[in-house]
Amino acid sequence: QVQLVESGGGLVQPGGSLRLSCAASGIIFSRNAMGWYRQAPGKQRESVAVIGPGGGTNYADAVKGRFTISGDSAKNTVYLQMNSLKPEDTAVYYCFRLVGGKYYWGQGTQVTVSS
Repeated sequence: QVQLVESGGGLVQPGGSLRLSCAASGIIFSRNAMGWYRQAPGKQRESVAVIGPGGGTNYADAVKGRFTISGDSAKNTVYLQMNSLKPEDTAVYYCFRLVGGKYYWGQGTQVTVSS
């Protein structure tokens, strides 16, 4: 049983910040890759940030230097700190865990960047 619950989305002005969180149950945090995808209206889902079991991270070029992914093993939670937000960051953000070769997804949280 794997469940992911996202929170932290909302409406923010350009240049603002949001922190998304994804709390997981039913998995071993330290042995699973995890991260975030996003899907803008009319677009395909795209990878945003990934953190591996050893703590290594990768970011999409569009967010590199602005977003930071991190995890808290005690809370079994992964975070996405989003700074210097742009209107193009507007999307539904989905948390994932890679468990046994399978992706598990949260339901998504809406991020809207607008003046």
